[in-house]
Amino acid sequence: MGKAIFFALASCVLGVFLSVQPAKAAWIGDYEVAGVEDDDMLKMRAGPGIGYKVVLGLPNGTILRVHSCTQTGGTRWCEVSLKAARSLKGHVSWAYLRKK
Repeated sequence: MGKAIFFALASCVLGVFLSVQPAKAAWIGDYEVAGVEDDDMLKMRAGPGIGYKVVLGLPNGTILRVHSCTQTGGTRWCEVSLKAARSLKGHVSWAYLRKK
């Protein structure tokens, strides 16, 4: 194999390896809903903000998987799924989550 072909091939292979992004973690961790008044529930919303539709009410003690968090206005919103029903996803306020 000629040197030119070898270097071209090596450059292509190296380019592929350098362009690969690391895999995103499936979730940040498991968290428990905490700090909600006894007669209330944490609202899981369709998006990160109070303007989004409420998907579900979550009582204290509910275990969630946190996938990512973003700051929207003065609130940190986290994309979560129920640990017991992972296909049920939404957004909740970080203020009501405690590391499990």
